[in-house]
Amino acid sequence: MKYYNVGNCDSKEKLLEINTRVIRCKICPRLSEHISLIAANIPKRFRNELYWARPVPSFGDANARLLIIGLAPAAHGGNRTGRMFTGDGSGDWVAKALFQTGFSSSGVSQRKNDGFVLKDTYITAVARCAPPHNRPTPSEITNCTQYLRSELDLLDKTIKVIVTLGHIAFQTYCKLIGSTAIEFQHGGKFNIKGNKVLLSSYHPSRQNTNTGRLTWGMWIQIFQTARMILDSQRY
Repeated sequence: MKYYNVGNCDSKEKLLEINTRVIRCKICPRLSEHISLIAANIPKRFRNELYWARPVPSFGDANARLLIIGLAPAAHGGNRTGRMFTGDGSGDWVAKALFQTGFSSSGVSQRKNDGFVLKDTYITAVARCAPPHNRPTPSEITNCTQYLRSELDLLDKTIKVIVTLGHIAFQTYCKLIGSTAIEFQHGGKFNIKGNKVLLSSYHPSRQNTNTGRLTWGMWIQIFQTARMILDSQRY
């Protein structure tokens, strides 16, 4: 099973090791029970599918300059397909925006092995199991942060732009890098240590996109800004 596209072999192998640990993780009893219950009660629209129903690994380019940090897999998205932002409404928005700004090979992310490949981008999340009501507890976030911290260490030399999706992802990332004085806002742009730029966005959940809290214009602007920053650093 492939989770990476291209990149330094050493970093790639170490990221694979983290993903192996993620998939086997059962630190949080509540989450382990919840994803098992989801798989045991599959809705009619997915009744012919076999759910992943395990912690969901990160994926992307091991030499990525753009890092995207989400909240957690969706119950019938990543928890079903086994790939983050794949097979649900949020994934549709992510895939389309990445394709339009040159960060992916396709604007559609429906299932693993569908040809959707990230370019210069790595996608991860704060929590790796689908939580009840899309809300991991503080202790569950703390448990899972070990994986994100390890990824940040490995990707530190190449990552130049970080996009956090939602307040929890923003807050968790800021805590990890010791930049807790900055405050979340959609469209926020912050220069952080290591000559990197942090871009904060609302999460593209249906709760935000269906209500108009997050419009397509607001959303695509985040990735256009990321593209502009990275393109300016090529010279």
